[in-house]
Amino acid sequence: MRIALCNEVIAPMPFPQQCEYAPKLGYDGLEIAPYTLSEAPQLLGSAQLAAARAAAKDAGIAVTGLHWLLVKPAGLSISTRDDAVRRKTLDMMFALIEQCAELGGRYLVHGSPHQRRIDPGDTRAAALGRAQECFAAVAGRAEKAGVLYCIEPLSSEHTPLINTLQEAAALVEAVGSRAVRSMLDCSAAGRMESEALQ
Repeated sequence: MRIALCNEVIAPMPFPQQCEYAPKLGYDGLEIAPYTLSEAPQLLGSAQLAAARAAAKDAGIAVTGLHWLLVKPAGLSISTRDDAVRRKTLDMMFALIEQCAELGGRYLVHGSPHQRRIDPGDTRAAALGRAQECFAAVAGRAEKAGVLYCIEPLSSEHTPLINTLQEAAALVEAVGSRAVRSMLDCSAAGRMESEALQ
């Protein structure tokens, strides 16, 4: 088992410094929030990604995956009624899948609570249906890249959509791809799950 540090907690450091510091704290890997690498993470090129991967390798730490995927650029959403925004969001999701593979990561954690809200006047069912369409759209890309795309249930304090493991599991089943999975956030589960975590 590898223990990874979510890199935004040390994001004020340049990325090579993060790679050197995390092992000193006892971590085996870094889980990268893309916005910590660039204000426009979708525009990161192969040279920049190769440099980040080399920095991790030189420091002897693995890039395990990506999380907090849709923080930047602003205005993304998997649940909005705005087709253009969803298209832009999907393009971002596709780009991050490729970047994760280039960095040597094995998974992406789709939390991004603010990017799965319900538009005013919309219904929860409709918003959830559009979110499901987005996850289905990225499934093939994730399979081809050899990475897992994980749906993270989050507390209703943070987002109105996908709050329990049961809801995430239902989405995974509906998508029906070996590359789309759910994952457990212990903090959110402690607030939302009716059964004890074991």
